[in-house]
Amino acid sequence: MQKRLNQVLIWIFVLLLQACAAQSHLVQDEQETVITENLKYYLYYPEDYFETDEEYGLLLFLHGGGEAGKNIDEIKKSGPPKMLVDGTQFPFLILAPQNPYAKKWWNTDAVVQLLDSVTNTNKVDKNRIYVTGLSRGGSASWELATQYPKKFAAMAVVCGMAPLPYAHWIDKDLPIWVFHGDQDQVIGVEQSDKMVDKLREMGHNVRYTKYKDVGHNAWERAYATDSLYTWLADQKRIN
Repeated sequence: MQKRLNQVLIWIFVLLLQACAAQSHLVQDEQETVITENLKYYLYYPEDYFETDEEYGLLLFLHGGGEAGKNIDEIKKSGPPKMLVDGTQFPFLILAPQNPYAKKWWNTDAVVQLLDSVTNTNKVDKNRIYVTGLSRGGSASWELATQYPKKFAAMAVVCGMAPLPYAHWIDKDLPIWVFHGDQDQVIGVEQSDKMVDKLREMGHNVRYTKYKDVGHNAWERAYATDSLYTWLADQKRIN
């Protein structure tokens, strides 16, 4: 009996040692981290901007993965920057930063820091800030709408994607226009289908333009839609 009791005591002792050993590896600590980002960008001013004290709206444009990297001129190949090169005039400022990483997603916190800096140092109506993006930039636009739900007056997403639960975090007062090609082989059209259906089910104001027989380059038609810019310019946040 005594021998068995000793074995039980030894077993309990071993278990206690193991528990203490495991617990000893759980250390509580903290460290302050600082992340910096170098964002190159283009900033467009409307033709009469410097001739008046009026405040203007601002459109934040986020390019796709193909324009990411070190050569900022790449972002002139599509969307509003391309239209500016071609001579198009817009009624609001356009901020077009470049994602410096070819293989990384947008750093949306850094983008918002840049956006805030530009709006604070220019004549910008903070109730008329709009966001749009294509492909990887479209996905970043969805992310911005969830992380900063009170910042934007309207959003236009072109062939982007986002996890469906994002729908629960988007401000119901945010007007949204989604564009996608039904033959997109890079980001399937079902990404937009599901998000639009979910948002509408939740009572959101969503426009949806689905292009028949169009692939991933839906941005070529979307950004050539004149009514997109009049629609954006008509939106204003009521805080």
